[in-house]
Amino acid sequence: MAIEQAKVFVEDLQRGMFVSRLDRPWTRTPFALQGFYIRDLEEIRQLQKYCRFVYVDVVKTVGDAGVQLRRITRAAKEQPTFGAAPGKRRGREAAAIPCRPVQISHQAYPAPQPAQREAAKARQLYQQIAKGMRDVLVQVRSDRPLPMQQINRAVEGLVDSVLRSPDAFAWLARVREKDEYTFSHSMRASIWALLFGRHIGLRRHELMQLGVATLLKDVGKLKLPEAVLRAVKRDPRAELEYRKFVGYSVQMLEEDPHIDPQVINIVRCHREQHDGSGYPRGLRGDKIPVLARMCGIVTVYDESTNPRGVSYPVAPSRAVAQLYDLRGVTFHEQLVVEFIQAIGLYPTGTQVEMSTGEVGVVVEQTHERRLKPRVMVVLDRDKQLLPEPRLLDLAADDDSKQKLIERGKLPPQSKITILKDIEPGRFPQVDVAGIRDNYLFKAQRMPSILSRLIGR
Repeated sequence: MAIEQAKVFVEDLQRGMFVSRLDRPWTRTPFALQGFYIRDLEEIRQLQKYCRFVYVDVVKTVGDAGVQLRRITRAAKEQPTFGAAPGKRRGREAAAIPCRPVQISHQAYPAPQPAQREAAKARQLYQQIAKGMRDVLVQVRSDRPLPMQQINRAVEGLVDSVLRSPDAFAWLARVREKDEYTFSHSMRASIWALLFGRHIGLRRHELMQLGVATLLKDVGKLKLPEAVLRAVKRDPRAELEYRKFVGYSVQMLEEDPHIDPQVINIVRCHREQHDGSGYPRGLRGDKIPVLARMCGIVTVYDESTNPRGVSYPVAPSRAVAQLYDLRGVTFHEQLVVEFIQAIGLYPTGTQVEMSTGEVGVVVEQTHERRLKPRVMVVLDRDKQLLPEPRLLDLAADDDSKQKLIERGKLPPQSKITILKDIEPGRFPQVDVAGIRDNYLFKAQRMPSILSRLIGR
């Protein structure tokens, strides 16, 4: 069996490592998240104050540290220590790019409400936004003004809903419906953007600006030739034609005097890149507005998890690793790491394999313990359907077993963990949309209904 974790002495820690376990209980340290990426030297110093060694997840560690760690563990026959000297990303280390740190406030909003409490309102808002975007398509194609009053009302409700319960809308961004429209990417990206903004403590009016801009950033694509828009690969001439959509979007939004100028500026700059290689103006670093940088990150994340012309999206961990590799070059490093923290390694709706061999679907986050979400277990260790799905709260299960472990009544390996996320579509018998609907809307009848849904 492949090595999943490596014991790493704190003096050998590097940025990009994913710390999954400490040499002492998390409650005896100041770290709020139980499992996190090391972002900077200050976090390494904090770990050095409290720990002698930590356990690093080999699979989730990214960048050069991940490459080195996986190389060492492949060659080892037992759990190794990791002593490679810290180094920079080789081969593509960009020169220092002026960019001030973004002000972050993780305590700006109260703890999220349960997703089930917000679910009905979230679904209604999602349908309102879908209707608004259908109207956008119709009116753009007929050269009529955008229905901004309708869009603003819908986004205002969306902001309030995300502030109350991020998980309710995370479900709607994760599950692909059978009746998707061409605007589904913008809707998903808008949800990711607001989850991101809530996480870092954006003020409400900034969340509104970010939500509206992310929703409308692609309206100019309706002005592009169909062949250019739908091409998977574009030659240089087609790529230049494609990039015109940003200017078209800005032009269309500027025609409405009621649109916030900051919304237009986010749209104008959302395809710029940290190192100046983006478009349309080649801005870099601090020259790119913070909200536009955030819009760019969620755009790339959603394009990675839901690529055009592919039946099933990729596993979130793969998209996260790809995004992390772009830090400091394509995107502002601080914001990339914060976005990964915001959505978690196992976003709501993700299919996961447990340490028991069973397969489940993440139905809700435990926001202070991102590696311990609530999971609906649907397949047994042989990957056969369970007679009835089982709701497993990993955080509560971990707490109860920890007490027994401390009293010597259970071995440490009795705790259940998530081994990995699974590519959607690998187990077609699992109806993720059905699990969502029954968890959010029919909790009291969930076991019997779910067993019928996933078995059909």
